[in-house]
Amino acid sequence: MTQIGDIIFNICIFASVYIQVFLLVTFLENKHKFVIRKEGLQLATYPLVTIIIPCWNEEETVARTVASVLGLNYPQNKIKLVIVDDGSTDNTWNEILKFKDRENIKVLCKENGGKYTALNLGLRHVDTEFVGCLDADSVAHPEALVRLMSYFERDPLLMSVAPSVLTIRTKNMVQKAQRPEYYLAAFVKKMLGFLGAVHVVPGPLTIFKKEVFDKLGPYRRGHNTEDLEITYRMQKNNFKIEQCHDAYVYTNTPSTLKKLYKQRIRWIYGSINNLIDYRGLLFKRRHGNFSFFTLPSIIVAILSVSYLFGMIVYNAGDYLYSKFMQIKITGIYFSASPHFFDPFFLNMKAVFFLMLLFYFFNLFSMIVGRKMVEGKWYLSVDMLYFFALFGVFTPVWFIKAIFDTVVSRNPSWR
Repeated sequence: MTQIGDIIFNICIFASVYIQVFLLVTFLENKHKFVIRKEGLQLATYPLVTIIIPCWNEEETVARTVASVLGLNYPQNKIKLVIVDDGSTDNTWNEILKFKDRENIKVLCKENGGKYTALNLGLRHVDTEFVGCLDADSVAHPEALVRLMSYFERDPLLMSVAPSVLTIRTKNMVQKAQRPEYYLAAFVKKMLGFLGAVHVVPGPLTIFKKEVFDKLGPYRRGHNTEDLEITYRMQKNNFKIEQCHDAYVYTNTPSTLKKLYKQRIRWIYGSINNLIDYRGLLFKRRHGNFSFFTLPSIIVAILSVSYLFGMIVYNAGDYLYSKFMQIKITGIYFSASPHFFDPFFLNMKAVFFLMLLFYFFNLFSMIVGRKMVEGKWYLSVDMLYFFALFGVFTPVWFIKAIFDTVVSRNPSWR
């Protein structure tokens, strides 16, 4: 049993290192492309773009979100805005009504049915060549849209471009710990963009050609991760997706562990179940790096975290059982130099090696991600918060999401 465990553990280490090195090589091959463009970017033409803002109980943020769209450095007569209230129970609808008299804004209200239904209602009112979604808790940088659209101008085969999503209003340790995670995500998504293997086009201001929805159909529920599902559907049909590293959208992040816990379970649950739904894409040559790298990487992450969690629980249980038997045989006694925890019940060589690699590659990715989006090379205390918080709770989120999948229990949205 020990030998089998060692084999599994070594496979996890090898696969994790391979993924990280592959991303590192991709970065080194493309590092000359990381240029943050200055303000005032000009396009040859400015296509019409419709931006859909789905809302549910966003009375405190929706006005700021709309204002960010109205403040975009893009001709306002080329932007149409559709705001959809998905059956909010607070004052969101009254906030939305403040914009109803603007010529380029349409406001809609419907019964609550989930974000994807609000997006689909908005899609029925789209008559432009390009369409995007902006979550009602996010704000767009003034240059975000013009930088996104410049990718379409450069590559007519492109079907979707995603921005870099960053955090806003980081007030406490939980939110500060999430900030470097978004740098990490920006780095990984850009590398996957170079590989043609983007795994998710996020809700905050991803821009699509409307042709995507005309050919593939509207959004689906996608296990409460409709942005992930539409990405998998696009990859299945070999639609080209890019990542624009200097188009910034700032989003609110969970402010408490409870809210973060619910968000991450939903995200991981969606990843697992969309992977199950699209398992037919695995190791198919026509789907390129998405099939041979992105999807296997997700599987490696799920298996590695699950195995490590199980190994720690097993070894901890074995340690406690041995102590129980010792007490049962010899009784309780107090030594001259008491200790309360013996870390040597773990396989410290393997664990230390794995954690060292994990910290190094993730720290490197965060630093590069920050350089990509902010032009700054340096560490921050937030990165220590990230390792402290996510190092403890990530296995819990994964195990809970796996359990929910096994018992077919859908996690709550908030």
